[in-house]
Amino acid sequence: MLSDFAAIDFETANFEPSSVCSVGVVVVRRGEIAESFYSLIQPEPNYYSYRCSQVHGLCREDTDEASVFPKVWEQIAPLISGLPLVAHNSRFDEGCLKAVFRVYQMDYPDYVFYDTLAASRRAFRYLPNHQLHTVAAECGYQLENHHHALADAEACAWIAREIL
Repeated sequence: MLSDFAAIDFETANFEPSSVCSVGVVVVRRGEIAESFYSLIQPEPNYYSYRCSQVHGLCREDTDEASVFPKVWEQIAPLISGLPLVAHNSRFDEGCLKAVFRVYQMDYPDYVFYDTLAASRRAFRYLPNHQLHTVAAECGYQLENHHHALADAEACAWIAREIL
């Protein structure tokens, strides 16, 4: 059973994986939520696609005054130090993280990722789909603000505590 980890979720401004515009992190220690972190991020490249804004509700005006990724990551790195990362569809979030590290020419520390989407497909074969809100509900968590990075990270943490 995974009892210490950090659940992470990114939202992107456009279809470039480096265009992270918000991040949510939930740190779980000994199976209990210990800390959480949320921040808007000025995306790179800095433009918003209509479809992405439609999904998460963020637009350029929301992030024009936000910090760039390296400044935000300075706050996150100590929170997640030594912890595996958990994401629902980790290919997306890990891809975003690697892409934005490349854009800013930062050394990527080879984070270990666990995927609650893959785990939910094994644990809950009977579900009609394995979307975050569906799996969270199956685990007893009502996701109220889907596609808000912190809300999604909280749902992912809840799922991970149940099935990882």
